[in-house]
Amino acid sequence: MQSPRSDFGFAKPLRLLNAAQYRAVFESAPVRAAQPQFLILARPNDLEHPRLGLVIAKKHVRNASDRNRIKRIARETFRLQQHQLFPLDAVVLARGGAGELDKATLTKIFNKLWRKLDQRARNPESQPPPKGKSRGRQQNRKGRGKPTAQTEPQQKRSPQ
Repeated sequence: MQSPRSDFGFAKPLRLLNAAQYRAVFESAPVRAAQPQFLILARPNDLEHPRLGLVIAKKHVRNASDRNRIKRIARETFRLQQHQLFPLDAVVLARGGAGELDKATLTKIFNKLWRKLDQRARNPESQPPPKGKSRGRQQNRKGRGKPTAQTEPQQKRSPQ
């Protein structure tokens, strides 16, 4: 006999599954929620439910058990709040220091971030401007901006 399906599951339709879905969020994320240890980037989707993707980099959280604990708690808090959330594609990014947090602190942080994300998705004009680098000019590898069209073009040499 099958048990009735829970409405609080975390099945495939609630996950970002491939690189294209992640790329879409990274290229266009008008909704953001941040804490010192985490950043959630999100964009509205055309579905009736939110979806979650996780990027917990080894660079920021060295220990595998810490990475797994963070992912488990992020999924759990998302799963429990999915019915209140605006339909978004969200990607959770870990920052330095995330691995040192205990379970209770992680749960508290993620619950706060989901509420903040939902509020900002429903009221886009309340979204604060991004801090840090300006997005107006692209950066090259050495940190200098790409030359603009105002610089003089190099003259072509004719082959001899």
